[in-house]
Amino acid sequence: MKYYHKISSLLLTALMATTCFSLQSCKDQPDEYKSTDGTPTIYYIRPASASAGDSLLVQAYPQANICLVGANLTSIQQIYFNDKKAVLNTSFITENTLIVQIPSAIPDVVSDKIYLITTGHDTLSYDFHVVIPAPVVSQMSCEYAAPGSIATIYGSYFIDDPNVPLQVFFPDGKEAEIKSVNESRSTMTIVVPECTTEGQITVKSVYGSTNSSFRYLDSRGMLFDFDTPNAVSGAVLGNHGWHNMVIESDDTALKGNFLRLGDPSVTMDADGSWNDGNFSFEYWPGNWQDPENYQGDGIRLTDLVDFSDYGNMSYKFEMCIPKANPWAAGAMQFIVGGVTKISMGNAGTKDIYGNVTAGCNNTYFNNDELPRGIYRPWEATGSFDTADEWITVTLPISEFKYGFSGGAASGVLNASDFTSLVIFVVSGGIAGTECNPVIKIDNIRAVPNK
Repeated sequence: MKYYHKISSLLLTALMATTCFSLQSCKDQPDEYKSTDGTPTIYYIRPASASAGDSLLVQAYPQANICLVGANLTSIQQIYFNDKKAVLNTSFITENTLIVQIPSAIPDVVSDKIYLITTGHDTLSYDFHVVIPAPVVSQMSCEYAAPGSIATIYGSYFIDDPNVPLQVFFPDGKEAEIKSVNESRSTMTIVVPECTTEGQITVKSVYGSTNSSFRYLDSRGMLFDFDTPNAVSGAVLGNHGWHNMVIESDDTALKGNFLRLGDPSVTMDADGSWNDGNFSFEYWPGNWQDPENYQGDGIRLTDLVDFSDYGNMSYKFEMCIPKANPWAAGAMQFIVGGVTKISMGNAGTKDIYGNVTAGCNNTYFNNDELPRGIYRPWEATGSFDTADEWITVTLPISEFKYGFSGGAASGVLNASDFTSLVIFVVSGGIAGTECNPVIKIDNIRAVPNK
């Protein structure tokens, strides 16, 4: 929370006139900055935004832009907030104003002061409190990490105070052992406790407590776990198209069955050429009925999950890529389409809702019109694997804007397009390296972003 002190409108007008003139001069004539000797004076601190200029600040959060207002501010050569140095830009310094961003680094020594170092190497202090937020908990390396395994939690403000240690609690209240916290307090590794309860993870620090934006063992919006009958049709959903990808279980499985794309004996060329027989999982709704009623294992995915607010949703899944079979070419395309684009049945058949179904085909997505998601984690490093571990992948549906060749799609999606799903590792517009990838996938789900 920010606290403000009000000042009289008359004084404010005078000060703002000086400030605005100084800022304009600084902006129009950046070369006019000249360092000066002597001692600076701080009258007050306000937000850098002119719209917030009617308030005085006595505290603010890291990375906030603030404006020091005073006299002889061109004599300031360095600024520290507590023990963390800020970056000064002379384009934002005038005789009477100095705009600076509070450092993002968490202070090791808290004095609640700003330290001003002058051209004469004198140090002056000014009372100011940098507010450290409660932890932010944004991601977990694997939302289905098994008890006893090592997992990484990502976020910010993971502060382990000697007097109030950092703590992580799982949905059933069990505390995780913290193995390490990185220097920027943005990641930590933990040992997952014995927990079979679905829900949010809680992180507590000396500055407060926060629940994660994700859920451990998240079952919301589950489309394919390859084991469990869904509550609507009573069927276990899996392959439902032209190709039957391998659905199996082995000693690497998170639980039960998973989907496998690729094989150690199958080569993908550098361009990720079309190979739907080995790299395409298809789920098309319908069961060759006339009229089509989408019963059993041909249910529409929109009957399982409400996609009406799809712009604020993401597809999530767990993925494992062995070190021995890294992925280095082709884009994983997440392709959706309504029953008028694709269905499991004869083209031209009507369904019980009055739609004319498209029937089986692969032409609806083989273009740059239909928007889809593209996932290509090997692009940055040239090759990608998960070191034989499972990770959670998140694909925001708001980013479903690409065509088959990896460029911008010309069409648009709507809520009725989410009745089907194809996951096809192919093309994507960027050449990689010939490889023999094995991609294991489990727990494909569509969940709200928050």
